[in-house]
Amino acid sequence: MAKTSLKERSAARLAAVQALYQMDIAASPLPNVLSEFERHWIGREIEGERYEEAEEKHFRDVVEGVVREQLTLDPVIDKTLTDGWPLKRVESVLRATLRAGAYELYHRHDIPVRAIISEYVDVAAAFLDKDEVGTANAVLDALAKQARPQDFAN
Repeated sequence: MAKTSLKERSAARLAAVQALYQMDIAASPLPNVLSEFERHWIGREIEGERYEEAEEKHFRDVVEGVVREQLTLDPVIDKTLTDGWPLKRVESVLRATLRAGAYELYHRHDIPVRAIISEYVDVAAAFLDKDEVGTANAVLDALAKQARPQDFAN
């Protein structure tokens, strides 16, 4: 069995955020989005743009995990955001990024905290402005300290 590269894991996270965004904006059902991304986006060239090969298992885990755990993740993210600015008012790509990052922080203890935060901040930077990227970093850092306080003990 071939070992997945870091590049494929990064591409899986990027695709997961895009899929979650599509589900949020277009109300696309989970099976349709998974199928569409796996068959038509991941590792394909579309309109001259090459989409990287992605670790499909990780892509599915994040997307399905966010959908499965959303009722517990959203309130935790809400509490971490600035008062008066609930998750439902956050820009859709940022919302998808925070949900995916929160899922990994709370449910993928096999992945280092710093790797998760760094990767999702990079995803945010691909789509969002500097302030929103800063928000993603701050919120994910705060969530990491809640989800895995042992990783921050001196």
